[in-house]
Amino acid sequence: MSNPKPSAPGFATRAIHHAYDPYAGEGALNPPLYLSSTYAFPTVEEGAARFAGEQPGFIYSRVGNPTTALLEARLANLEGGEAALVTASGMGATTSLLWTLLAPGDEVIADKTLYGCTFGFFNHGLAKFGVRITHIDLTDPENLARAMTANTKIVFFESPANPNMRLIDIAAIAELAHRGGARVVVDSTYCTPYLQQPLALGADFVVHSATKYLGGHGDLLAGAIVGPKEDIDHVRFRGVKDMTGAVLSSQDAFLILRGLKTLALRMHRHSENALGIARYLAAHPQVAVCHYPGLDDFPQRELAERQMKLPGGMLAFELKGGVEAGRRFMNALRLITRAVSLGDAETLAQHPASMTHSFYTQEEREAHLISEGLVRISAGLEDLDDLLADIAQALDATPKHSPGGDYCY
Repeated sequence: MSNPKPSAPGFATRAIHHAYDPYAGEGALNPPLYLSSTYAFPTVEEGAARFAGEQPGFIYSRVGNPTTALLEARLANLEGGEAALVTASGMGATTSLLWTLLAPGDEVIADKTLYGCTFGFFNHGLAKFGVRITHIDLTDPENLARAMTANTKIVFFESPANPNMRLIDIAAIAELAHRGGARVVVDSTYCTPYLQQPLALGADFVVHSATKYLGGHGDLLAGAIVGPKEDIDHVRFRGVKDMTGAVLSSQDAFLILRGLKTLALRMHRHSENALGIARYLAAHPQVAVCHYPGLDDFPQRELAERQMKLPGGMLAFELKGGVEAGRRFMNALRLITRAVSLGDAETLAQHPASMTHSFYTQEEREAHLISEGLVRISAGLEDLDDLLADIAQALDATPKHSPGGDYCY
């Protein structure tokens, strides 16, 4: 029997082992946690060389720490990027990157649907300092071809989009953006590098809220940027060091390294539970629509299968009774937790219009395709039967909607 041929390590193997040798760390199975704000220089000359970027080494933890450096190396490897930078939150990643790349007079073209705080940063932050923000429907790539101008520097979108699950063809958008001289930033928080790798599809940068699936346990705040090393270095020494100060603590980096060890396993379970919930909701007479890439009738099913390994752990739906029915449903939940965030072991339900997307006015939500009655669910790791039982009893406690528009009790 011949020995198997050596091959590149798989995703789960790299998520557990990449860039750390226990024998170089006193035999410690887990990487050390470095709790230092500053670092000593053997000589003045060596310190000067580190500050000048002529010699590797740590200076001050606002720009680097051995624990966060290991996490960055691992995330870059998992995303297939040259380099990564971890930050104190997902918004820290987005703001640090864009403050570095943009200048007054530049334009950002963004999809119609964005996470509420990203929308707020674009329209209440960047726009205030002379950056033009243009929202278009990027699910049709030709809209981008028509909208781009000489000032378009960044094309930004999420796929799937938070909270309505719209998908965007990353490869098609990247090709058009690059043709016009713009760079593409994809927020891939919903997918993680296990389900989707935007850089391989042509994107220039990937941002994550590592608070979510990468950490996986709802016990930290963190963000990450992956992209070309020269740009990541620029974001580190300008965007984070001088502008946002959004520095990730070494303790939180340690916890994310722990979370990465089970990421592949967790994403399978999240996806299995989300599919089970979505199928149940889609078939229920009280549900008007359920949005989930794994459903057979999902309008963008072909795209989901082409650019995502699995449909993921997020879904959204709307009851026939609208916003009031959605609120009553949520208030009747017993096992599923009413909370924002996502990617935790616990299944979470939230109402975007009054929670994560309350930064939008009602008119803005309508224009940006976020309906008032939409309920978002982050499927956790519990037993599916228990989740379905909770959903069933919550639907039973929700007034039935009659064809004439009145509630039936």
